[in-house]
Amino acid sequence: MSDPAAAPPVLWSPSPERVARAALTPFARWVQETRDVPVTADYHALWRWSVDDVGGFWAAIWEYFDVQHDGSAEPPLGRATMPHAEWFPNAALSFPEHVFRGKDPEALALQHTSELRPLDAWSWGELRERTARIAAGLRALGVGEGDRVVAYLPNLPETVAAFLAVSSLGAIWSSCSPDFGARSVIDRFAQIEPTVLLAVDGYRYGGRDFDRVATLAGLQEELPTVRHTVVLPYLSPAPDLAPLRDATAWDDAFPAGPAAADLTFARVPFRHPLWVLYSSGTTGLPKPIVHGHGGILLELLKKQHLHLDAQADDRVLWFTTTGWMMWNFLVGVLLTEASIVLFDGNPGHPDLGVLWDVAERTGTTTFGTGAAYLAGCLKAGLHPGEGRDLSAIRAVGSTGSPLSPEGFQWVYDELGADTWLFSTSGGTDVCTAFVGGVPTLPVHLGELQAPSLGCKVESWDEDGRPHVGRVGELVLTEPLPSMPVGFWGDEDGSRYRDAYFTYFDVDPPVWRHGDWIELTERGTTIIYGRSDSTINRGGIRMGTSEIYRAVLALDEIVDALVVDVPGREGFPDGWMPLFVVLREGATLDDDLIGRIARRVREDCSPRHVPNEVHAIAEVPRTLSGKVLEVPVKRILMGEAPDRAASRDSLANPAALDWFVRLAATL
Repeated sequence: MSDPAAAPPVLWSPSPERVARAALTPFARWVQETRDVPVTADYHALWRWSVDDVGGFWAAIWEYFDVQHDGSAEPPLGRATMPHAEWFPNAALSFPEHVFRGKDPEALALQHTSELRPLDAWSWGELRERTARIAAGLRALGVGEGDRVVAYLPNLPETVAAFLAVSSLGAIWSSCSPDFGARSVIDRFAQIEPTVLLAVDGYRYGGRDFDRVATLAGLQEELPTVRHTVVLPYLSPAPDLAPLRDATAWDDAFPAGPAAADLTFARVPFRHPLWVLYSSGTTGLPKPIVHGHGGILLELLKKQHLHLDAQADDRVLWFTTTGWMMWNFLVGVLLTEASIVLFDGNPGHPDLGVLWDVAERTGTTTFGTGAAYLAGCLKAGLHPGEGRDLSAIRAVGSTGSPLSPEGFQWVYDELGADTWLFSTSGGTDVCTAFVGGVPTLPVHLGELQAPSLGCKVESWDEDGRPHVGRVGELVLTEPLPSMPVGFWGDEDGSRYRDAYFTYFDVDPPVWRHGDWIELTERGTTIIYGRSDSTINRGGIRMGTSEIYRAVLALDEIVDALVVDVPGREGFPDGWMPLFVVLREGATLDDDLIGRIARRVREDCSPRHVPNEVHAIAEVPRTLSGKVLEVPVKRILMGEAPDRAASRDSLANPAALDWFVRLAATL
């Protein structure tokens, strides 16, 4: 917890010129002039107005950014209570229409490179033409409003064009990175019953080639609603598609020609699904989170302009895969005049300098990545400015997990005192950051600058009381437009309510996110990691249930418990130990550990391979049989056992003693 009497040092303050240049400054002036509220001199005053009058604030965003629509923008907020606040119920619009609006065909839209492709660029004219080709091809395949198109594609420009094409039709997009194992992909895509599968034949990562044709054949078998599969040649210029049914090569399905000459946009109701993202919980299948065109459009117009401060001369690189919400966030930068930089590959191959090389070659001005990558550069003793011209970089963004104070200091030591470092924290659930960067505020060592506009963030104790200067549960007490319109298939909304709105028994309900947060007296924030048991590795959240399914498939293992412990030295992405109960006669040897790692890598993702595996006698459980993941995590973080769990509620209290002894050795 922070000491209000000893604020951490200020590492950066924006110059008057930078404040004047920031897109936030004219917006605040416009709000003061048109809404008659005194907010120009103080970001915190602007924030306070944005959460005290949430309907008025989002109406201002709508007007300021001139949202194109059919119907009426009134009322901006019909029903104001969560979980189902009603935003702009009388308006219809299109997310991709705003991406392409007013863009010069000759201007730079994106740059891209990968382990398989040299650096190249697309203009806005090329992006529009490629998008139109894909839209025409999908229309010819029978894709229309409400159909689901799923993508097993890397972070490539074709993927960006495919998303914009799908959404231009009013169809619904969903993507997974090709490094996701088949089971994880099926568990996600099967829930939404897609009609078209877009995929690559394979990819290269860390210098190794991974063929995906056999995996695609397996996906087709498990996704019976898929009528068409379109394959982008990526690993091979002419892949053998014979093992696949109803498969077409990319250029054959999406040819150039008169049919693809123009691009039109279906305006759909504000709540109409734009995409489905996935965020796993501790039980059951991953949650298929549905976001609407309107909610995402408003949130990303606000975020990319006013918080990211993306402007016409900016080139924004954010290292991500298509399985992480940061890919969707990066595509949202195209709502501004800035261009984006795409990289597909291993950020540590051939060494950790590869992303900095890309930044130099592309003239990147905003360098975004996960906190784990920055921590890895620090630990490796990397000096990114040695032998590289990184003078174009004006800002560094960090997300995915908390960035340590040492990580903050490293950025300033290596990139210079005039660098704006903004650490952010949010979630797949809302496809944005609740707290993070503000271009007109100073940066304090180890702290996030402030809550985002429109986000009424509070820290609550276990009894539901808000507090300042103490760690508590991150809650939102007012709705956001980019909150999910629901979970796919959750007809009565019960799964959605249980995921976010039932932890605190209050009326009206509040959104409980599952992060530990502290709000300081100075208006800054500190994130301490997940307060629930979801495993967040490199920004990819995987439910413990998915990991258990992979591990328990091995005959030698009869029970398991996995946790993710932040803040342990030597583990920049968190320490993730796996504890297993072995079948009688089995031994936890190197062979079994290797098979555990392989199973998790193939069924879940490479990021979720455990750092360590320990054999235990039994998994601690509640009287109702629930695994004690969060109490074990808290004990391993140093919390007193009697505060972490009530032994009276446990079916096997002695099972907790093993973890108490382990914690004493850490």
